[in-house]
Amino acid sequence: MVKSGKNYLFLHQNQAEVENINLIGVEECKIDAKGRLMFPSALKSQLSPIIHEGFVIKRSVFYKCLELYPLREWNSEIAGVNKLNRFVKKNNDFIRMFMAGVKIVELDISGRLLIPKDLIIFSGIKKDIVLSSSVNRIEIWDKCKYEKVINDKNVDFSKLAEEVMGEINNNKKDNVS
Repeated sequence: MVKSGKNYLFLHQNQAEVENINLIGVEECKIDAKGRLMFPSALKSQLSPIIHEGFVIKRSVFYKCLELYPLREWNSEIAGVNKLNRFVKKNNDFIRMFMAGVKIVELDISGRLLIPKDLIIFSGIKKDIVLSSSVNRIEIWDKCKYEKVINDKNVDFSKLAEEVMGEINNNKKDNVS
């Protein structure tokens, strides 16, 4: 614990600066035979104030990819899960599935991240991978699977954008009146 008033104030200000993480970027990397990837410097610099806290890595809910949460973001995410009533069976089933494969990971001294073997198997990661920012977390994909999802001809992105984001803009107009 830091006892100096100045240092404590600095740490407190630092925490406020990173309260809302908005990661930007898509990075292509390679994973070695042991499951390690060199964490890209572009993402490292965006996470620099909190990178020392570590990460949580887990299975994605919707796709065969992984989600890497800065620990602080994970704690915010899990706070909502903790509000679920554990005496409701579907809540327990959801929590069990949501937490399946969850691990705490850190960058090693060389700036590498070790992806646990069971999560590599789940996601089908081979050698070439993509780290894709997803606002407050990073998705980790096998490169071929990522490109297939991004280039899916069955998804009309303009229609999806209108359906998902169109209401948000309408709500802003309502609040201005």
